[in-house]
Amino acid sequence: MSNTEDFDENDHDSSDGEGDNKKYESLLSNPSYFSSAMKRVLLKNMVKALPAVAQKRVKALKNLQLDYLKEECTYFAEVYQLERKYQEKYQEIADKRKAIIVGEHEPNDAEADFKSDEEEEDDEDTAMMQERLKAMKSLPQYDENVKGIPDFWITIFRNTELLSDMIQTHDEPLLKQLTDIKIKYDEDLSYTLEFHFAPNDYFTDSVLVKKYFLRCKIDGEDPFSFEGPEIYKCTGCNINWKPGKNITVKTIKKKQKHKARGAVRTVSKQVPNDSFFNFFNPPEVPEDESKLDEESQNILATDFEIGHFLRARIIPRAVLFYTGDLVDDDESDDDLEEEEIEEESEEEEETPEPAHKGAKKIKGPKGGKGGAEGNPAECQQQ
Repeated sequence: MSNTEDFDENDHDSSDGEGDNKKYESLLSNPSYFSSAMKRVLLKNMVKALPAVAQKRVKALKNLQLDYLKEECTYFAEVYQLERKYQEKYQEIADKRKAIIVGEHEPNDAEADFKSDEEEEDDEDTAMMQERLKAMKSLPQYDENVKGIPDFWITIFRNTELLSDMIQTHDEPLLKQLTDIKIKYDEDLSYTLEFHFAPNDYFTDSVLVKKYFLRCKIDGEDPFSFEGPEIYKCTGCNINWKPGKNITVKTIKKKQKHKARGAVRTVSKQVPNDSFFNFFNPPEVPEDESKLDEESQNILATDFEIGHFLRARIIPRAVLFYTGDLVDDDESDDDLEEEEIEEESEEEEETPEPAHKGAKKIKGPKGGKGGAEGNPAECQQQ
């Protein structure tokens, strides 16, 4: 608060109104003075400093804002129904995609007539990287007569940071059997993700499901926090594991010593095991959400983010994540550029040179137009 020592909350009582306004403008225009919370307090004080008649008008504006949010709720509800309608059309295309992936349909020349950017470019760096990967034997080797597109979904999961962190080594053989992921919308503002698997040695199920529930209403205690539909809970499904194949648990052995006799025995105990398939057993959300412990809140926050990301990005644009046309990475090109510029700045400080006019500006992050970013019904994560 030392930066605000020269600011007196009672300054608005001064006869020099113009000077007071300049103080407010100076403070508000200097982001280094205040955090967001402090700026909020400053603005509230500024409103309180208005004449009573002006404060009355501000309150009227807030009531109008509530009316706006009510209309927005109706809008989002209608958008959801529109999205639900079009998902049926999308699914027809997705079913054709699955047929190619699993080898049920072989595309003809017309269907496969697509000239990619990679074919038009003579990229020496790409060719060099391919040679290095071959030398390191990092590229998977497939039979020339392979069926469909092998390892399609697990490759996407591996290449997506949010999902790759969930995958354990013991999950991979089973995820290789994942043949499709479908989205199904319900009327009651909820959607289900269906994970379809080929017959495998792990469980008897052909489909595992995960359902997400949305709410689109204004919070009575904090109405202006409304930003659209949000996921508030999810449910999984029971997995029918084959004997000894449950990879979500592991057996550990412990030695126990009898206090009186001193005899030692070894006991086996099953404990939870890290696995992608824990995704289908999320924490239960009680009616009173405030009763959730911190660990469950963190698990659900990540779960909601994954469910939204699968629905809005991965499933609609799967092939682009498979080919690398879309990359989910925390470190974007703009971040790298910023890093390089910072390094250059440090070097310049070590070796002083004449100042240049028109120094290069660091660009802000690019806004995505597709998927979640461009979807008006985007679910706000908790």
